[in-house]
Amino acid sequence: MVVERLIKSLDEPDRYLDAIWVGETEKRLNAYRAGNLAGIPMEEIFNEE
Repeated sequence: MVVERLIKSLDEPDRYLDAIWVGETEKRLNAYRAGNLAGIPMEEIFNEE
């Protein structure tokens, strides 16, 4: 029973963390659009070893 409750609690979304990530992604997108943040090509990211 304890294990089931623990697993269930890990699967529940955390609205506080979700809000933090939304804010961070908006900040990064705005910086990219303003030319203050460079993008990295997807190929470069996935080819790193």
